[in-house]
Amino acid sequence: MHTVRLLDDTLFQVGKILCVARNYRSHADELGNEPPNEPVFFLKPSSSIIGPRENAVIPPYSRLCHHEIELAVLIGKWGRNIPEAEAMNHVAGYGVAIDLTLRDVQQRLKAQGLPWDQAKGFDTSCPLSDFVPAGQVPDPHALRLTLSVNGETRQDGNTAEMIFKIPALISAASAIFTLEKGDILLTGTPAGVGPVVQGDQICAEIEGVNWLNIGIQ
Repeated sequence: MHTVRLLDDTLFQVGKILCVARNYRSHADELGNEPPNEPVFFLKPSSSIIGPRENAVIPPYSRLCHHEIELAVLIGKWGRNIPEAEAMNHVAGYGVAIDLTLRDVQQRLKAQGLPWDQAKGFDTSCPLSDFVPAGQVPDPHALRLTLSVNGETRQDGNTAEMIFKIPALISAASAIFTLEKGDILLTGTPAGVGPVVQGDQICAEIEGVNWLNIGIQ
């Protein structure tokens, strides 16, 4: 079983990883998609997690892997049908995530009307940093996110750009999936996603939260 760590050394066994699609208008625009009217969720398995300074492996069935930096929200307690007004009480911490996406596989499966789990949930597709306790992040909706590849800045955004804020995401997700301690919510990515190839080094940072360096194999 996979675990993640708060910086106070508390360990959480990871349950499910809930991801939000198109939660930044700039990212939806760059891919030619309309922003959604309500949150759109998909899942990654916990087996997709790797930690800082580890290597992500692009599967042989893909030729186009994209990076996406995201603010990760660690759920600290059980909840179902959580009202937005109570949602932040369920947050244990915040971390940095990279949602690696096999864009060619995703586009092919979408065109065929098929699920695209294999484009998002493959082994090593969810690099994660350690998490900082929620109380140490005064405003999770005012955080700068940056991602560079081999020293070149690719993504530079701010969580203020989220279409659906964290309370709305938690409330909407909990109406579909019971949220449990150790679940992780990835909150979407800003514009600037792009390809990575074998040998690349990725550095992702969210100011006031943490950083995450990984290699690509």
